Amino acid sequence: MTEPTSGAPSAAGSGHDRLRATIGHLVDTYRARPGPLLPILHGVQHSEGHIPDAAIGLIAEALTLTRAEVHGVVSFYPDFHTTPGGQHRLQICRAEACQAQDGRALEQAARDLLQVDWHQTTADGRFTLEPVYCLGNCATGPSVRLDDTVHGRVSAASLQALIERAQHEPVNIQGLLAVSREVDHG
Repeated sequence: MTEPTSGAPSAAGSGHDRLRATIGHLVDTYRARPGPLLPILHGVQHSEGHIPDAAIGLIAEALTLTRAEVHGVVSFYPDFHTTPGGQHRLQICRAEACQAQDGRALEQAARDLLQVDWHQTTADGRFTLEPVYCLGNCATGPSVRLDDTVHGRVSAASLQALIERAQHEPVNIQGLLAVSREVDHG
């Protein structure tokens, strides 16, 4: 293995340094508040697009937790991701109410439109397809969530329109910003 010859950090080192700085800032912001782990994890995911394995150890050390405790929280909540996803996340509800409204056909339409299966990202990196087991929109199933927006009574045609529109729009992060404001003022 060849060592870098200049004094500049390697690309891998600079990424780790950036992650360490991000986590340091988040810990400084949330440590004194009750339950700092969740807003820190949300902040890391927002910054990195997912929660890298290296972040788990850094967060555990900063909060005096074990890696297992931090990993347990990350793996418990389905909105946390340990691998990079697409620019947009499309979640299809698989709960009983949506299934009763032809949800399986909608699931198949999503897989066909995106040409991926569950937990996969399209070749262009635009969409990740995920199952979700309730969006709290049972009266208007089948439902999907595209980024932070829930849509009800979705058909294959309306799903195609949502996907096409999302290909031309920036990622909607308003929900994350609202959560951050609630945490900051809570």
